[in-house]
Amino acid sequence: MTALPPYRVQAYNTAKASENKIHDDATAQRFGFKGGFVGGVNIYAYMSHQPIRRWGRAWLERGTGEARFGKPIYENDIAEVTAVDDQGGLALQVTSMGVLCATGRADLPAAAPAVRLGDFKPVAPRSNRATADEASLAVGGWLGMIPLDVTAALQAESIRDVRETDLLYQTEGLVHPGMILRCCNWALIHNVVLPAWIHTGSVVRNLGLARVGDTLNVRAQVTRNYESKGHKWIELDALVVANETTPVARVTHTAIYRPRQLAQAA
Repeated sequence: MTALPPYRVQAYNTAKASENKIHDDATAQRFGFKGGFVGGVNIYAYMSHQPIRRWGRAWLERGTGEARFGKPIYENDIAEVTAVDDQGGLALQVTSMGVLCATGRADLPAAAPAVRLGDFKPVAPRSNRATADEASLAVGGWLGMIPLDVTAALQAESIRDVRETDLLYQTEGLVHPGMILRCCNWALIHNVVLPAWIHTGSVVRNLGLARVGDTLNVRAQVTRNYESKGHKWIELDALVVANETTPVARVTHTAIYRPRQLAQAA
């Protein structure tokens, strides 16, 4: 097996002021961590650099990516993404401060799978958000988000926030995979109240390109809502769509929506 050169990023916590207090130092420390987490969508964004280095724009058009987040990465620490050729794809790992923090995989199938827009129900985000629980995130329910207009300014901010060094996004005006995956987070936070929650992993199937000037939305169905080891977990089957016409990515998105620490503190 051969390896690509490691990709190193000085991690940046873009969500310190967000509603999700797992990104806040004080709350994360009460939960037993060193400080606020760098978000999983940002870690995935760091990981996506390697398949872009290997396959370029084609990976955004039809590639697959998988990420599992096991240990936190903290602001200003160096995240090192390694990629090793494995059966035609890339086995990915992210280490920080000598700790294995995330693992994953990327591949480039010959074609993207066909996805019917009609199989995914478009819904508006809820006007009144209830606390996340088994009722507000019932299996089979559909979730939408506040539509996102991808302006040139937002594009520049997105690339800066994830410290992306590949020039593909600027030269071709393509939306970064980190922003596309963030739409799946918004399917949750635009619909329910989540005081502290943890994105644990995603499986992504890229279906097409999103560009500066597009409007992004998501059509997400709750496929699982369960408890394990004291945590409450959620799984979504989410379709990210550009301009309500073009499927961009289909994502299996998994999170702990109520950590056991919250129940213990109640």
